[in-house]
Amino acid sequence: MKKINNKNLIKKHSYINGSWHSSASNIEVTNPATDDVIAKVSNAGIEETQLAVKSAKNAFKAWSAKSANERAKLMRNWFDLMMAHQDDLGRILTLEQGKALAEAKGEVAYGAAFIKWFSEEAKRVYGGTIPAPASDKRIVVIKQPIGVVAAITPWNFPNAMIARKAAAALAAGCTFVVRPATQTPLSALAMAELAERAGIPAGVFNVVVGDDARGISEVLTQHPDIAKFTFTGSTAVGKSLISQCATTVKKVSMELGGNAPFIVFDDADIDAAVIGAMASKF
Repeated sequence: MKKINNKNLIKKHSYINGSWHSSASNIEVTNPATDDVIAKVSNAGIEETQLAVKSAKNAFKAWSAKSANERAKLMRNWFDLMMAHQDDLGRILTLEQGKALAEAKGEVAYGAAFIKWFSEEAKRVYGGTIPAPASDKRIVVIKQPIGVVAAITPWNFPNAMIARKAAAALAAGCTFVVRPATQTPLSALAMAELAERAGIPAGVFNVVVGDDARGISEVLTQHPDIAKFTFTGSTAVGKSLISQCATTVKKVSMELGGNAPFIVFDDADIDAAVIGAMASKF
């Protein structure tokens, strides 16, 4: 952690409504290469999650009322800051997640690219017209932000998984609440710090770190003020979360599966297979 140049990127509390929220208990974040504790992050729970949802709900009206161009400018600021701090963000990611530093820096650039892409795509959210059943009628389709979007993200891409979900939501005019994996919360909190510096208003982007997976997920899947839920993880957990979302008829976006198998047949070029396995799986 001593090699992090901008120490203000190392945050240890959940980010809710533009403020950093401490709690009585902590979660230890360890370096998977050494098992050393690199940080202790406040352990938020149901109460903090409910506050984050309320904050996102309150922020939605003003954020959705901004023009796509206004949102794009703020998101471009966020992109620029992430790229300006790519080295530090990469080091934080490596320390908590374990991937090689070059891969970690690459993920930061990959995640930031989502923010840049969606900030521009927001300006091109077009509607349409549909042939009407009668000459005295006109059917017009418009696209509007759905509301508060909630997300649960895994440990393996702690920057990019959040960026690609949050960027699409914010660009469309939605507000956002995410629970990152407890193994890798520092990357999410660093992104929140940079979102604040970029000028993204309080309540628009919220990060809740807590080990009460069941309690927090039940808030995010069943709270009536959340309009959409998105999750990346296992199929079994995804099925459970979809069923919870059904109680309030939320829209869902799921990326489900598991560790894709790497199959080497008897007639394979073993040297090429080894290279492929290293590139694809490690």
